[in-house]
Amino acid sequence: MAFPVRLCALVGRFSDPRVAESVNALIPHLLSREVKVIVSDETPYSGDTAGIVRMPEKDIGPNADLVIAIGGDGTLLYAAGLVARHGVPLLGVNRGRLGFLTDVMPQNMFPCIDAALEGRLQADERPLLAACLNYANGAVAEALALNDVVMQKLVTGRMLDFETHLDGTYVNTHAGDGIVVASPTGSTAYALSCGGPIVEPHLDVLVVAPICPHTLSDRPIVVSARSEIEVKLLERPDTRAQVTCDGTVLGELEPGDRLCIKAAAETITLLHPAGHDYYRLLRSKLHWGRGNFER
Repeated sequence: MAFPVRLCALVGRFSDPRVAESVNALIPHLLSREVKVIVSDETPYSGDTAGIVRMPEKDIGPNADLVIAIGGDGTLLYAAGLVARHGVPLLGVNRGRLGFLTDVMPQNMFPCIDAALEGRLQADERPLLAACLNYANGAVAEALALNDVVMQKLVTGRMLDFETHLDGTYVNTHAGDGIVVASPTGSTAYALSCGGPIVEPHLDVLVVAPICPHTLSDRPIVVSARSEIEVKLLERPDTRAQVTCDGTVLGELEPGDRLCIKAAAETITLLHPAGHDYYRLLRSKLHWGRGNFER
């Protein structure tokens, strides 16, 4: 990250009134700090455009010194996809609901952003997942994910039969709705709803969690992040699945295709306010330690 920050990108659903409120307050503040503001060329903004740099979203990563995601965790995950290959840090302002990743509250936005511009926030380096779809015809589709890579059924009501392999070794044959491979960061997302464990963000592991398995013995497992996980669909009438990376569609999977998932060479840097405490965040979001003995 370059200091002092000269180009700061804002990413969010600007049509959301809560996001627009923060954006309309933040842009003049950044401009007063002599920081140019990058926004998507499709972003609606009716204020003074002096100091505003518009560009396609795909160009934000190579040009920004800092990206501020305004919204919920989905917005931050989307922003992570824009900067994952460019080493640009992310700061999340929470205008969503749960907020495991967007941990700057609106009332603390200005002091936190000023600290970010000056390099005084806590940097938190998180691993990424690399997903590769190898099609039977030789084509390849690749993407990175901060939270998870998900393979799930494409046609509602039809169960999938599929195999998992770990570093070339057969693990299991599954029947169900699909499978989630999550990073430690993503352990509190979809994988958690599949019965997976909460993993401390800096552990060198991956979570493999079946989605709605047809048998109760098919349980989530934790494997080394140095492993490569391979998923293959088995032949079944009308078998089709979809693969998503942090909710963005990578492609469809059919029998004969292979989905390979491993830790990426790239990492992403999240910025946190001073005193950031992961376990305090868990207590807040999951309501731990509250009312256990109240009558």
